Amino acid sequence: TSFGSTLLDVIQSGLENHDSGVGIYAPDAEAYTVFADLFDPIIEDYHGGFKKTDKHPPKDFGDVDSLGNLDPAGEFIVSTRVRCGRSLDGYPFNPCLTEAQYKEMEEKVSSTLSGLEAELKGTFYPLTGMSKDVQQKLIDDHFLFKEGDRFLQAANACRFWPTGRGIFHNDAKTFLVWCNEEDHLRIISMQMGGDLGQVYRRLVTAVNEIEKRLPFSHNDRLGFLTFCPTNLGTTVRASVHIKVPKLAANKAKLEEVASKFNLQVRGTRGEHTEA
Repeated sequence: TSFGSTLLDVIQSGLENHDSGVGIYAPDAEAYTVFADLFDPIIEDYHGGFKKTDKHPPKDFGDVDSLGNLDPAGEFIVSTRVRCGRSLDGYPFNPCLTEAQYKEMEEKVSSTLSGLEAELKGTFYPLTGMSKDVQQKLIDDHFLFKEGDRFLQAANACRFWPTGRGIFHNDAKTFLVWCNEEDHLRIISMQMGGDLGQVYRRLVTAVNEIEKRLPFSHNDRLGFLTFCPTNLGTTVRASVHIKVPKLAANKAKLEEVASKFNLQVRGTRGEHTEA
């Protein structure tokens, strides 16, 4: 590609980790087109039959008022979280970023986020030079991300760590942005309880505010582009931390029930973690 990425950058993680779910990553936005012969069948398989002739609809967050509280009595849902991934236009993804680009991006993201107001107003914490106290506070809040797992390490997604990485959260701790973790931006809205409507509306407001200041990487066919081909299109993923102790005691049964509804079972700290 024009960013200098090669087929090896795309397949490296899968070559080293044969138990990968997908095993390929896009080192930059162009890779989806340049290596389409490899990406398209995988995208079709993962995204439920999205063919190379299909087009992602234009960006539209839908009717944000149609979502309400999933568990008004508060019996089952501990917390609700909705997130999306975004990439900054004009920059490659992790494996091709230079140390200077990491720093430049962190600077742009930090100044953009510090301009957010009202409910979204908050503080940006760079990982570089972070004090032990701040680090512990962010760990206690379950906000701090760690250096990537073996799948990301093998994809060269963790170079120059912790340069250019940072975390932003609002004062109420219901809105969070990860800068240069797996993606340039992971934008997260969350709160205790089951009010999906409130969580989703906050996310949509935040994404729209950030997009006014930072252009995102977007493709007419695939929608928003990120590092992993599982995160394309809207890149939105919603999750609830839910209490189902009897069902959870039988992991196989839980997986079986979830897959019937096209749901994934994930641990409390996300993919590849324990509940």
